[in-house]
Amino acid sequence: MLITIVAGARPNFIKIAPIIRAIEAAKNSGVDIDFRLVHTGQHFDQRMSGDFFDQLNIPDPDTNLQCASGTSIEQTASIMCLFEKELLQNTPDIVLVVGDVTSTMAAAITAKKLGIHTVHVEAGIRSGDLTMPEELNRILTDAICDTFFTTSVTASENLIASSRSEESVHFVGNTMIDTLLFHLKDIKKPDCWDKLQLEEKNYLLLTLHRPSNVDDPIKLQALLSEIAILSPTTQVVFPVHPRTLHCIETNHIHTYSIQLIPAQPYLEFIYLVKHAKGIITDSGGITEEATVLNVPCITMRNTTERPETVTHGTNVLVGDDMELLAAKLDDLHKGIWKSNLVPALWDGQSAERIVNILLCNRA
Repeated sequence: MLITIVAGARPNFIKIAPIIRAIEAAKNSGVDIDFRLVHTGQHFDQRMSGDFFDQLNIPDPDTNLQCASGTSIEQTASIMCLFEKELLQNTPDIVLVVGDVTSTMAAAITAKKLGIHTVHVEAGIRSGDLTMPEELNRILTDAICDTFFTTSVTASENLIASSRSEESVHFVGNTMIDTLLFHLKDIKKPDCWDKLQLEEKNYLLLTLHRPSNVDDPIKLQALLSEIAILSPTTQVVFPVHPRTLHCIETNHIHTYSIQLIPAQPYLEFIYLVKHAKGIITDSGGITEEATVLNVPCITMRNTTERPETVTHGTNVLVGDDMELLAAKLDDLHKGIWKSNLVPALWDGQSAERIVNILLCNRA
């Protein structure tokens, strides 16, 4: 069995690392299975891509489509054209896509047009917000794939409710958490730790990258101002996504006392997550990591495609409500926060379940 694995953006790399490790383990035990890794090039910055390959022990891609430039639509078209050539030259038994980025959707459409069995890892998650590009990618990918691996019972139910067969849907857990648990022993202090004189559980970690929060300079300025005002005695550390940095620099946005640092490699970033007093974010994946690490998390969104981080985990949604943000930050600074419960099957074994199911289905 040959599986073509597609990755293109930072979250993809975190999710494919344990799948590659599980395939290699099966292959080394004598099982007829192998993979071909295709990097679409959607993220090309060293800190957004290259460092992840090095730190997560992901092998060099068999090919890089280098589809980094252009709008989302231009990237989609470029990925589809070049991935079609890749699949015609190296036709696999299965194409496996992960997550919900442009690369995920574009690769899935291409594989299905060529009649190749297509698998979606992290299928079925829904925010209900069609203004999010990721939500469109999820819906389109799940509409055409053949096999679905989910991170929660809710995600499985979403797929079955949208007429996916129960036999095609498999609740296996979360490969992002596989990577987190596997590499916790390896995390390391980032360069900024000593420079900023950071102390464990005495700083806030901020990440913002979604268009709804960072593309409007007036909104971004107001948001950063409010966060700085609400945390006068606690350092706020902000690893800046390239998209966000562009808006800050282009519009001369004042960041007040917030400490901007470059986007971090995986091991350094998880160190910052693990030792933070709390997190303010608009990322879905970080809410999952915060839940497992039992770190209070405030999400600057009105909806989430990962409801288990709210119902079970440490996450709360505040959206654009600055009064609610103030109240939650006050609770956080006072040490008042809900207890967490790690969701079912977030145990570090999800990738092994995926590979075993693929092998059983082949048989």
